[in-house]
Amino acid sequence: MEPTGKTVVVVGATGLQGRAVARHLLSSGWPVRALTRDPNGEPARALASAGAQIVRAQMEDVSSLIAATNGAYGMFSVQPTVGSPGTAPGFSAEDEVRWGINVAEAARAAGVEHFVFTSVAGADRHGSETLPQNLVSKWRIEQHIAALRLPATILRPVSFMENFTGEYALQGGGLATALAPEVPQQIMAVDDVGFVTALAFSRPEEWIGRAATLAADELTPMQIAAAIESALGRQLPYVRIPIEAIRALSEDFAFAYEWLNERGYRADITATRRIHPGAMNLRTWLERTGAAQIAAFLATQPTAGQHA
Repeated sequence: MEPTGKTVVVVGATGLQGRAVARHLLSSGWPVRALTRDPNGEPARALASAGAQIVRAQMEDVSSLIAATNGAYGMFSVQPTVGSPGTAPGFSAEDEVRWGINVAEAARAAGVEHFVFTSVAGADRHGSETLPQNLVSKWRIEQHIAALRLPATILRPVSFMENFTGEYALQGGGLATALAPEVPQQIMAVDDVGFVTALAFSRPEEWIGRAATLAADELTPMQIAAAIESALGRQLPYVRIPIEAIRALSEDFAFAYEWLNERGYRADITATRRIHPGAMNLRTWLERTGAAQIAAFLATQPTAGQHA
């Protein structure tokens, strides 16, 4: 379908996924109403410069969401997960679920015709195995969307390549996580979620009522570190953080790492490429944007090589 003036509301528009979705929608000709709690912030100003309409709304305030959504054709919803960059220290799994439910309720109240929610790969295995808390939260939101009978699309991406661009994984001059060095992990670029979201809005007859798990590459942490080393032209060793060190900080985070090491997302990469043949593998993502992002972050960090 052609956009023809049909507005799509992007919730969390100044976040990583929201920005990617807004960019792809705008470049495809959709009018975008970008919701943010800080319309004057730099990310919101950048979206405005790209052509988005900036509207102040907060996911904890249903009335603000309804007011911002009235008259829109579509709505994209994503919520932060506990521990996501930029989330308040007290942000909980219950907050995530409540925010996701609020957005879905606002979509129903405003009569949205196509609702796209970004969940996470593996969330649909709820009931068949014990899942990490972040997957359970997304599943609970999915279930509420279904209960409301929204005309919805559910996207379930795996871990993002962007996780390797900052302090989440870049520590002490190396790549450091609690992932087992030789266990393949599935990853994809956030930009490709934006592409698939715009695709779904453009083909409602194909995408409403559909759920799709998305993954574009599968590499071990050692292979990921080696690819980054090659792209940067500098050493970036992989260092495994002991799982007990993670457990001392958070039992939920420790279980999430154990789940990734022992079970994993198990997404179908071939199926993702049928949807989006141009989905970036790690090497392509590094060439296009990843290496520059990683280099910029590392340039701000003291390393052993920078000391006399």
